[in-house]
Amino acid sequence: MIFPGMGPTPFAEVGKFMVLNPFARKLVATADRVLGYSLVDRYRTTEGDYSEYAQVAFMVNSLALAQWARHTLGVEPGPCTGPSFGEKPAAAFSGALDFPDAVRATAAFARLLEDYFATEYTDLVTHSFVRVPQDTLRELLGELDERGETYEISCYIDDDFTMLTLREHNLEWLPARLRALGGMSLYTMRPPMHCSLFKGLRDRAEEEVFGPLDFADPTVPVIADQDGALVTTGEGVRAMMLDSCVRPLRWPAVVDALREAGVGTVCVAGQDSLFGRVRRTTDAFEVVPATPRLALRPRPRPASA
Repeated sequence: MIFPGMGPTPFAEVGKFMVLNPFARKLVATADRVLGYSLVDRYRTTEGDYSEYAQVAFMVNSLALAQWARHTLGVEPGPCTGPSFGEKPAAAFSGALDFPDAVRATAAFARLLEDYFATEYTDLVTHSFVRVPQDTLRELLGELDERGETYEISCYIDDDFTMLTLREHNLEWLPARLRALGGMSLYTMRPPMHCSLFKGLRDRAEEEVFGPLDFADPTVPVIADQDGALVTTGEGVRAMMLDSCVRPLRWPAVVDALREAGVGTVCVAGQDSLFGRVRRTTDAFEVVPATPRLALRPRPRPASA
């Protein structure tokens, strides 16, 4: 079971799922009680791709889709993993966090991100690009070194797909340079993510968000998104989530670990435009998507005996 990283997800694309799907309705009702407000109402009326409400909704919907896939598609997962934001639903799905604590943690971490990056590293962004193989990437990074720039690779998504954290002023130079090298820019994330400079964010997340929570040993094996390691303890899941602040995501390592575990089919539970579609994933596995749109489609009733 793969819980994808979060991308921009307008309410219009998932709102119907949240109010009609029985698995989603049940989880939304619990989230409302934990948060003290209507998640659907706040999500519908609040702007911003990564607002507190959008983030909690994405986590809730991902878990609901995993439940739907098990019930409707007969998916029986072995290990689970969650790249980047997907760590949160993965922690709940694995049993390391109970659902109410996963809701609290998602909301609290969203508020922490907004507060932290309002004053810290305000000139950093994370920019993604494709069609840049490793040799070309080294050339590009060498040019940044020559320019005396601060940068780090935040995500290794595929052999030619990278997310790079760097100073925002470089966006005046980088897209044109990528085109000249045969690459293609995709999007820029604010706030940035997965960078060793953000130790202060990790420290605050440990004190304010994840430290106070009770993590149990997972009942479903968890594959860490930073290196593909098998995580078998609650403390290991906590450390994985904290380290996401400062360590890069390495999706090829996760794919390799799943293959070594004998996985041949993966179910991607959530609104996904990335991890279930990149070549590393599609070459290695049969991919079964579980998306809000699919979950709302009428399914044929089995023939009566």
